[in-house]
Amino acid sequence: MEISAKTEYAVRAMLELADASDPASAPISVDVLAHGQGLPRKFLEAILADLRRAGLVVSTKGARGGYRLARPATEIPIGAVFRAVDGPLAEVRGRRPHQTSYDGVARHLPVLWVAVRSSLRQVLDGTSLEQLRSGDLPAQVCGLAEEPDAWLSR
Repeated sequence: MEISAKTEYAVRAMLELADASDPASAPISVDVLAHGQGLPRKFLEAILADLRRAGLVVSTKGARGGYRLARPATEIPIGAVFRAVDGPLAEVRGRRPHQTSYDGVARHLPVLWVAVRSSLRQVLDGTSLEQLRSGDLPAQVCGLAEEPDAWLSR
């Protein structure tokens, strides 16, 4: 699985918003968000538009405008951020895993594709923005990251 720059930047921007999240605080400007994570401003603007359309952030216009989370960081799964900017978590040549079918010896591939999607959902939908921000990750995520070969390239 390749995580796009767009998705990585979206998660990082959402973490910045979560870190500054306080109902009484002013919205965070694109410039502050871009600077906080060293992100390209124009690219970030497009990402924030996707996040706004997905209902994950709200924007305020004007000189003191900017962005804030649409709901508490505890209620925003990381998977929602992925989907907002890059679409479904898993696709096979543009189709959902459960929509695939093969003949002959490849007939069992849909089961594998669905299992891959399911594992992504467990990690990404099972981890909230707040858990990622604080480092208090779910036990399942920590367990996967602690497996002996988890950090090794293959």
